[in-house]
Amino acid sequence: MLGRRVLIVEDDPFITLALEETLTEFGLIVAGSARSVPQAIRLAQTVAFDVALLDVNIGQDRIDPVADIISARRIPFVFTTGCGRAGLPEAYLQRAIVEKPFYVEEILRTLREQLASDETH
Repeated sequence: MLGRRVLIVEDDPFITLALEETLTEFGLIVAGSARSVPQAIRLAQTVAFDVALLDVNIGQDRIDPVADIISARRIPFVFTTGCGRAGLPEAYLQRAIVEKPFYVEEILRTLREQLASDETH
């Protein structure tokens, strides 16, 4: 995963910071971080990245429009949520999910799996 670029969409600044630090430690490049859906939409449309971590609920907003953009770009993504699979956007119920609170190993394994499956398609 060295050098792979990740987009992070997370409204909790502490989780964002922890993810940025951890992913960087493991050789990933943080292509961008968003704490709101409008900001995430801009980044999803304009930034180059290989995989994304998407919190399902960003404040009062849902991540659906961001997931739609990333999906249309054919870039893999992983949902993070405390609500379980039932909280995922309807169109993406089969997507990878990491439930909060999560462990670093879990995030890294899931990102690795998404990047590997993307390379085989």
